[in-house]
Amino acid sequence: MTKLTALPLAQLQKRRSAKWREFPNEILPLPVAEMDFEIAKPIRDVLEEMIKGSDTGYLGPIPELGINLSKFASKRWNWEIDPEHVFTATDVGVGMVEIARMVVNPGDSIMINSPVYHNMNNWIAELKCVSYDAPLRKDGLHYTLDFAAIEIGYKSGVKAHFFCSPHNPVGTVFSKAELIELAELAKKYDVTIFSDEIHGPLTYPDSEFHPFLSVSETAREVGICLTAASKSWNLAGLKCATIITAHPKQLERAKSMPMAVHYRASLFGAVASATAYECFDWLDSAIETMDSNRKFLAKLLSEKLPTVGYRIPDFSYLAWLDLAELKLGANPAEVLLGQGKLALNPGITFGPESANFVRLNFATSEEILNEAISRMVSCVK
Repeated sequence: MTKLTALPLAQLQKRRSAKWREFPNEILPLPVAEMDFEIAKPIRDVLEEMIKGSDTGYLGPIPELGINLSKFASKRWNWEIDPEHVFTATDVGVGMVEIARMVVNPGDSIMINSPVYHNMNNWIAELKCVSYDAPLRKDGLHYTLDFAAIEIGYKSGVKAHFFCSPHNPVGTVFSKAELIELAELAKKYDVTIFSDEIHGPLTYPDSEFHPFLSVSETAREVGICLTAASKSWNLAGLKCATIITAHPKQLERAKSMPMAVHYRASLFGAVASATAYECFDWLDSAIETMDSNRKFLAKLLSEKLPTVGYRIPDFSYLAWLDLAELKLGANPAEVLLGQGKLALNPGITFGPESANFVRLNFATSEEILNEAISRMVSCVK
């Protein structure tokens, strides 16, 4: 299998995406979850064909998306999805908000588990709901679910749980037993779990990802899955995600969403996503490249900044780094940006207990990673 090769920095700087336009060229940007690789050739080909044919209209029926996603899930995870239970949305955030509207009312409490993907709080605010945090349990740099804290929250009246699985930014893939226990708690307290599984396809071979709706009948009853091809095949700008149900109650909720939820997604995104779910070879090459990168980053840190805390993640390309021992102050990311010209995500945005952390995107070249750590070193007194 051939590893993917990241594009040269000079070429990347010509991109128009957020990662490359939010900062001037002297800043090395490694915060936004975009890959520095070329997308899969079958995806390029189908998009080029659409452009050549001026096939640039609105998104209509797209049965191949549900069918191809179902085939992918069956082959990858032994998870059987009914294509008729797959619904389209603009992106995972929009999908999460729109399907949650069928469950919660303004003022209701929605659970998160910090440190967690920062936009979950934005989605809760959009729903005019209240965020209830049941922080993850931390053992060194390994994070797991704190079921006692979760049950206290559920018991207090939480109506929904915005669940990040696998968990961004801490790099944890939850076990099947954990997911089964979570589902039972949700059923006991009548909580709906919205499982954001966008990073699931990027799980490394030494871990095992379990889609929430695959673990038990109870999980199918209480859960709704939100996912997309955008993270795993680098298609975020094409704007398409999926909402998946596996129980009559949740199916009815999905069918009750406004019809505009589907039509606001992109035709390009839906066709590209359907094609992506057939691109197993490209995905495996991406995983192989990033598997090498996550270990290369560990080697760099052990050699140049051994006091930085780093647990090699179970999935995806986001490194969760503890910079407390570097003594960079209350907001290390601010220092790295100002002094080192290195842009990373501040840990504080993922949860109040994570001010000493930063999140670094390693879906790039070894050369860029080496430069990033060199810039980090330059900030240490």
